[in-house]
Amino acid sequence: MKTIDEQLAKIKSENRLGLMTHAVLGYPTLKESKDLVRVSASAGSDFIELQIPFSDPMADGPTLMRANQEAIRQGMRVANAFQAMSEINREVDIPLLFMTYFNIVFRYGVDAFCEKAKKSGCAGLIVPDVPVEEEAQEHFTEAAQAVDLPIIRVFSPASTEERYALNAPYARGFTYFASRKGTTGARANMPQDIERHLKALRAAINLPIAVGFGISSPEQIHFLRGKADVGVVGSALLNAYEQAGKSARVVAELTASLRAACNDI
Repeated sequence: MKTIDEQLAKIKSENRLGLMTHAVLGYPTLKESKDLVRVSASAGSDFIELQIPFSDPMADGPTLMRANQEAIRQGMRVANAFQAMSEINREVDIPLLFMTYFNIVFRYGVDAFCEKAKKSGCAGLIVPDVPVEEEAQEHFTEAAQAVDLPIIRVFSPASTEERYALNAPYARGFTYFASRKGTTGARANMPQDIERHLKALRAAINLPIAVGFGISSPEQIHFLRGKADVGVVGSALLNAYEQAGKSARVVAELTASLRAACNDI
């Protein structure tokens, strides 16, 4: 399995935008969610977020929230997520990241969670609701760094230069920029001021930038070329999957079309 840095270097060497997709583990079933991860990897994803379901996923819109709740209803647990990560890592050669909320990490035990995630083959963690101000109490970054597990720092249009500076010493791998305020979910258009925000973030933190929240089409991926380093698509893939009667083929086709739009920056 490649590390985040190795995959980013590969993307850069190919002079293109990277693509990160998203799957909610346990939705619609654990088996089907693992199959969707494999399909997305085969269709061209460079990174995949494996979401560990949480009962109150505050950054997620209706599509992902519904998937979280259904996965929990069916009995999805953290232990299943670690097992799924281990299984899929034996079959794909791209970085897989865990995305979840800090309550999951806290309840499991911060040190134990980071150690288990690393052993399962997780390439990095995206936990959007734990600010660096809580590090003195939670020791989350310390625990992750102890096992060489990057925590991806998350920003939004509400982030200030002061927040960029505060997060800069802790940032590793890449930064994640939520293209709009609010929650995830497919949107038709990109925010007009996004380029200004991305320039400010890049000036403050010298890492590649992934952009998500609202990206749903090859045209929007094409828009990000030359402005960001990775485009992130989640809800749009799940919407397409559901609208096609839970067809993995549709996920493969949409992923492939998104990946094609990443080429030739």
